[in-house]
Amino acid sequence: METREYPRLGENVSRHTLANGLEVIVVHKPYHAKRYAFFATRYGGMDMRYRQDGQWRDTPAGIAHYLEHKMFDTPQGNALQELARNGAVENAFTSGSMTAYYFESTEHFYENLRILLDFVSVPWFTEESVAKEQGIIAQEIRMTEDDPEWRVYANLMECLYRESPVKVPVAGTVESIQQITPQVLYDCHRAFYTPGNMVLVCVGDVEMEKVAAIAEEILPAERGEDIPRDYGREEDPVPCCKEKELAMEVSMPQFLGGYKCRPCGGGEELLRRSIIGDMACDVLFGDSSPLYARLYEAGEINGSLGGNFDIMPGASYLYVGGDARDPRKVFDAITAEARRLAQEGIGEEFYQQIRRAGYGQSIRSLNSFENIAVSLGEGHFRGFDYYRFPEIFDSVTKADVEAFLREEITEEHAALSVIWPASDGTEEGAQRP
Repeated sequence: METREYPRLGENVSRHTLANGLEVIVVHKPYHAKRYAFFATRYGGMDMRYRQDGQWRDTPAGIAHYLEHKMFDTPQGNALQELARNGAVENAFTSGSMTAYYFESTEHFYENLRILLDFVSVPWFTEESVAKEQGIIAQEIRMTEDDPEWRVYANLMECLYRESPVKVPVAGTVESIQQITPQVLYDCHRAFYTPGNMVLVCVGDVEMEKVAAIAEEILPAERGEDIPRDYGREEDPVPCCKEKELAMEVSMPQFLGGYKCRPCGGGEELLRRSIIGDMACDVLFGDSSPLYARLYEAGEINGSLGGNFDIMPGASYLYVGGDARDPRKVFDAITAEARRLAQEGIGEEFYQQIRRAGYGQSIRSLNSFENIAVSLGEGHFRGFDYYRFPEIFDSVTKADVEAFLREEITEEHAALSVIWPASDGTEEGAQRP
């Protein structure tokens, strides 16, 4: 077991790799009543094609998300009910690259941890329960497809990418989930829910020795096979198409513009690039940026403008959007501002302001046990120690951010998704410029 102090963060973290390959991370928070457990696998919506037992396997879109839903089923009933009886607040999520199960509680922490590790590691499906879940998830998918905020994002991803599974909805489609059977679920669980492919993060007044002993008792003794995944061939930075439009029941046009960026590997370079991308967002269209002020004062946006930089397996992209009278005009202004900043440079005083704000936001996020656990879990899967972000942050320069804007945020890399009001209406914002 290794215990490390992080003086700049005031944190104390223990790490221990079990004989079966499971990485256990405990963030010590003495004198806190709340304790948090996060059990995750490096398996998400993008992992639809993988190699096991010497052959490539193709699985339906939405399989990882579907498996997450079904893992709470046990022969005795439902694990959610067991955890709730012990006073735990539990949940789960599936992203493009990870599935996670977690709970927080003030009492019965180790008992709840046993329940969590047990139901996640021992699958139990029946034909009847799988068929029933198809109807439930299909209804969720239909509801999501009627949500303008989801639709504008999905259309943008279809604009940016030709083949990458990053463009496929994590929940799949109504058609794809009909192909899911108990055997497919068992096969995917056997492939990805193995100790060597997982991480357990606990935050609070928690003892590493107890956590490790419970994990060793409940989880399989073998680490499992390393599973190669196929995310398709690397795409060039030119989007598949430049623009998609759709009419829905919205009161004002909504847009999401994106820039297809270079893929990024793992390790600390990924963390560093993520910091650069986030700072580029703040400099370019953050609510303290000159462009934001100009657009807001001119009435082009209503204050909803925002975006992010995401890095996924084999793909990375920056997106920005909100409500706008003329989405194309606003998106063109963002692209033009990136070009100006790349050519003229970012003002030193403004850059330092953005830098301080970004660092402060990262520090404040450590007040959340959930943010701590998710960040450390993602870092483990991607090959970096998230608690080293102060040192990585220090290495980022203004020139790095300017180079990112110059190389990535360009017209050639750009695509636009717009949701227009379904009727022509009488409001100025409802008119298509």
